[in-house]
Amino acid sequence: MSRMSEGKRAGDSAHAAAQNLKDSAAQVGENLRDMGGQVKDAAKEQYERLRDQASEYYEHGREQAREWQHNLESYVQEKPVKSLLIAAGVGVLLGMLWRRH
Repeated sequence: MSRMSEGKRAGDSAHAAAQNLKDSAAQVGENLRDMGGQVKDAAKEQYERLRDQASEYYEHGREQAREWQHNLESYVQEKPVKSLLIAAGVGVLLGMLWRRH
């Protein structure tokens, strides 16, 4: 009978080891799902932060462009002849540069 009880104990031991392995695998799977959720949340937060920052830069750039446009319009209205001569000079320079290439 001792062989039967040894076999039974070995079988119980193997069953317990298999159950422990199964439980460990389930725990690892759960941990991986939790980590995946955390990574997803962190990526979403970073995306939103970058999107907001890009939106702020865009708005700042638009405001800067409006300011430059207003300043240019004011300058042209204050000094129309000088503005025309500057524009003509720039046009001549650009024409010379393009003709060389």
